[in-house]
Amino acid sequence: MRLIADIGGTYARLALQEEPGRWHELRVLEVAAFSGPSEAIDSYLAGRRVGEAVLAVATPVEGDLVRFTNSSWTFSQRALASELGIGRLAVINDFVAHALAIPHLAAADLEPIGAGKRIATGPAVVLGPGTGLGCAFLLQLDGQPHPVASEAGHMSFAPADEEECRLLSALAREHGHVSFERVLSGPGLVQSARALAALAGQRLELQHPAQVIERARLGRCLYCETALRMFSAALGGFAGDLALAVLARGGVFLVGALLEHLGDLFDRDRFRARFLAKGRLGPLLQEMATVRVRRSDTGLLGASHFAFAP
Repeated sequence: MRLIADIGGTYARLALQEEPGRWHELRVLEVAAFSGPSEAIDSYLAGRRVGEAVLAVATPVEGDLVRFTNSSWTFSQRALASELGIGRLAVINDFVAHALAIPHLAAADLEPIGAGKRIATGPAVVLGPGTGLGCAFLLQLDGQPHPVASEAGHMSFAPADEEECRLLSALAREHGHVSFERVLSGPGLVQSARALAALAGQRLELQHPAQVIERARLGRCLYCETALRMFSAALGGFAGDLALAVLARGGVFLVGALLEHLGDLFDRDRFRARFLAKGRLGPLLQEMATVRVRRSDTGLLGASHFAFAP
């Protein structure tokens, strides 16, 4: 039996895999409720044993020691396998898992945004805002999909108009370096709305992205509405940069629960317009597909399709 897990900065989703693409006993645990993955997995398994495990984690995986970017969790892969009695353990970046899921999605799982055509043999980009801003690339090598991890979300935020320049200046005074993740994430929505209010000489009491979403949906907060409008556009600009980086003829896929929570507050037209706004290469991007993935469990889906080396 295989344990599969998609572990972000806020929540850990765990399940037992029956076969690739199928699992049962899904549980969602709060990361803050446990000191590390060993305790969370031990709580989930409740004395049961599994032969192997695939953990998709929201942080770079570069060697035995894994340190989460947006939580306090740190662990040794070897020690974790030993503590839990797991014979085979794979720890992969969460967006590698999302990328592995792409070939297994049905047409009903995909919402096209704008025009553009996907070429199955072309490189693809997979990205998604959540607690952080994840990204990976999916290349086709010898006819097989090959995911490549990336930390592109930590590249420097590039404003595209005066309003975004003012936002960048405000965030830079607080954080120094301002990455795309500082703007294009759940916490980024909170920081952006607060910063926009501060620029207008106002103080905005916000603690959670859900508050930004609710106030914008009810039309009760101009700064929340503006933050979401800027979010949609900036996400399109970021996606366009990544598409140009690999000539993403295989498509650009947006994943994750945050966009699902936003619903119509995610402005597809504004996203696509900024995606295309790359000067002379706009016509090239016009040919590339941008797609929102409707499924919220692509991390688990990809982990279930991960293949251990023989």
